[in-house]
This record gives sequence, structure tokens and C-alpha cells, in this order.
Amino acid sequence: MSFELRGIDKLNDQERMDELINYIKIQLGDEDDSLALMSNISSFIMATIANLNWAGFYFLKENELVLGPFQGLPACTRLSLDKGVCAKAFREAKITKVDDVHEFADHIACDSASESELVIPLFYEDKVYGVLDLDSPSKNNFTDIEVNGFRKIGKLIEEKIYLG
Repeated sequence: MSFELRGIDKLNDQERMDELINYIKIQLGDEDDSLALMSNISSFIMATIANLNWAGFYFLKENELVLGPFQGLPACTRLSLDKGVCAKAFREAKITKVDDVHEFADHIACDSASESELVIPLFYEDKVYGVLDLDSPSKNNFTDIEVNGFRKIGKLIEEKIYLG
């Protein structure tokens, strides 16, 4: 599969999100290996969505969230289920958007450049098995367009990938 980004910088946020969803649908249809899929999905996100400094996955393993494929600086490899934005999204089983991570009491600063965060829980048989985590170096970075788009992306991932 060829990946072409020419002109992506001229698209508005909704058009970028639509392109990203299309890229992910194609990838999910072309590949069966979960590791390869998650690696490319995190890369597609970083290449398509403006103003991100980290995009990747964490999966539940023995009562903690363990790092999966990602794009960005090296990250925390294990996260407790009782602290941080990823843990909150996991525990509450709902999308968690934090406009200013410095205002979030339990924020875990894996990358000190992160200012806002969006975490999408991933479900299998109505149970959360992991999260898709997105960080931005700007406060208030994630709009309703991203929240709704990543909700759709989470559903697409759930149809094809399960690491439990």
C-alpha cells in the first residue's frame, strides 16, 4: 500500500480526519497482523493530524497498562491503573479529553512537552482492553472534530484488533 500525503497541509481539520479514517479503513482491510496494524495506525495519525507529539497504544497486562506501538519520543512502558489520563479513560471506559494536562492532578508526564491529551478506550466484548493515547504540545488542541473522529477510529480498531 502506498501512502501519499501531498496536499494534506491544505486540508481543514474535518478533511484531515476524513483522510485519516480512510487510510485506517484501507489498512485494516489489507493487513491481518495486529502489531503491523497498530504500528501503521499510530504512524498515520502522526502524519495526518496536526500538532501532535505522541500517538500510540497501551494495553492491559497483569493489572497495568503496557506500552504498545507508538510514534513520538520514548514513552513510559508501564502505567498504573490508578494514576494518569490513560488510567482514567481505562477505568471509566470513556473518551477522556484533557485541555491542560497541568490542571489534571494525576497526569503522568512521559513527555514534558505535552500540554493536552486525548485518550480513547478500546473495547472487546464490552470490556476495555487498551487505549489509544494522543498528546499535543499545545493546550486545548483537541476539538470535537478530533473527539468524534477518534471515536470512529476506536470502533474501527475494535473490529479488527484485540490484544487481551
